[in-house]
Amino acid sequence: MNLKYITIIFKYIFFILALITFSFTANSEPSVEEIIKGRKALFSKNYSTAKKVQTFASKGDFEKAKSLMIEMSENYKTLLEYFPENTKEGFKTEALALIWEEKDEFNFLMKKSSNDMNTLVSVIENTDDIRGTLGKLMWSNCKACHSKYREEH
Repeated sequence: MNLKYITIIFKYIFFILALITFSFTANSEPSVEEIIKGRKALFSKNYSTAKKVQTFASKGDFEKAKSLMIEMSENYKTLLEYFPENTKEGFKTEALALIWEEKDEFNFLMKKSSNDMNTLVSVIENTDDIRGTLGKLMWSNCKACHSKYREEH
């Protein structure tokens, strides 16, 4: 066999092996630590985003507020995947075990929060009581979940 063909075959085999190696790494399941830190980050992001929503809505900048509300709605949907059984403890989670005992109820609250953000998008410009509407459709969901499913500090 010609040395040129052997080199080409060797490069091809090396490329295939490298591709397989990276494929397995890319498809691996996230660790418990990554899941817990991810959900904490999403909740934290939603909190800071909610504060921005309140600021923009109070100033009448409804387009910016709406964009953030849609983002929050999607985050709530994503959070449904961040509570597998193996993430009940560790890595400074503040989630109470009650979440897994009442999984359907917790999931309902996440879905309700997502739906309420979408409702808020459609009514925010037409309300006379922006603070009251935000309290009813945004902050009350945070309070309902935190008071029942999160450790107190």
